[in-house]
Amino acid sequence: MTSRSLVSMNDYTKEEILDVLKRAEEFEKNPNCNLLEGKVVASLFFEPSTRTRLSFETAINRMGGRIVGFTDAASSSVTKGESLNDTIKMVSNYCDLVVMRHPLEGAARHASEVSDVPIINAGDGANQHPTQTMLDLYSIMKTQGTLENLNIFMVGDLKYGRTVHSLLMAMSHFNPTFHFIAPKELEIPKAYKMFMEERNIKYYEHTEFGDIIEKADILYMTRVQRERFADPLEYEKVKNVYILKNSMLDNTKDNLRILHPLPRVNEIAMDVDSNPKAYYFQQALNGVYARQAIMAKALNL
Repeated sequence: MTSRSLVSMNDYTKEEILDVLKRAEEFEKNPNCNLLEGKVVASLFFEPSTRTRLSFETAINRMGGRIVGFTDAASSSVTKGESLNDTIKMVSNYCDLVVMRHPLEGAARHASEVSDVPIINAGDGANQHPTQTMLDLYSIMKTQGTLENLNIFMVGDLKYGRTVHSLLMAMSHFNPTFHFIAPKELEIPKAYKMFMEERNIKYYEHTEFGDIIEKADILYMTRVQRERFADPLEYEKVKNVYILKNSMLDNTKDNLRILHPLPRVNEIAMDVDSNPKAYYFQQALNGVYARQAIMAKALNL
């Protein structure tokens, strides 16, 4: 297999998804290795990140690789007017792999078309976040023992939430039933509804948040992202619509696990953290192992 980019979940077949998850399990058992010894990974974060950037850097360090790059576009030649095209062409001369987060949808795909080395999309605007999806899938697999035939409830910002979009596409291989809980302003985009309908994937839309979560195997919470709103008043209208409280979990299934791509604002109350069904901090740790597996695959190691 030749080295390759991961820009969208469409870049992986079902078999490749399962292979990467199996590899992530191996990395969890033995995260420290020298697979990236002698390799240089460029980490280009054109917008802020905590978990994604730090888990990639941790993964690279545990694999014996070196990191170059920037954590803020203001410290790059972008401020001098350099195009993304030129930045990628230049950086790909210096490294073996590029990890990139960018605020513009489609930026990662463009980068993969001009780069001489594989590109891993660490989030492009409201479009996709495939490495988050792989750690989400790994978390689901670990907690449920399967990816097949699950009831997945997604709550909050389903319009701009790139983690939701990527996870929806990936889970389409495994016969899920989706329940989307969002205000009208933030409902799942029509393109993704068409995607599910074409594949005969069952989905239901709700605006109320309450007893319906009793059917959930996975409850995927998201924050309402202030940075995706051009109008601050629109953000204020919807920011506190859905807040998960510990008391709401009393009658939920024993196998329920609560996921969240983080950062959390106030959509999960602090008293949920001590509930054994809360899994979002372990989920973040799983990001290291999933990203180790993704980089190994990208470089055919």
